[in-house]
Amino acid sequence: MTAQSSNESAGAVVLAVSGMTCGGCAGAVGRALSQVPGVAEARVDLAKGLATVTGTASAADLIRAVEAAGFNGGLA
Repeated sequence: MTAQSSNESAGAVVLAVSGMTCGGCAGAVGRALSQVPGVAEARVDLAKGLATVTGTASAADLIRAVEAAGFNGGLA
């Protein structure tokens, strides 16, 4: 699977994340995303079910991190 999100410059990737039911869930998603190499910042909006990530990490790597944390994720 080849991700074509910005690999050369910092850009924003917005993910739709389902399965978050509380602030603890949002924190877990944020921590998981922050650990992906190339992530400069990860912001999670629990109410909207979105995570906005800036940096050079691929969308595929970000989605894998969300799923490894126990949630469902995809491009918004």
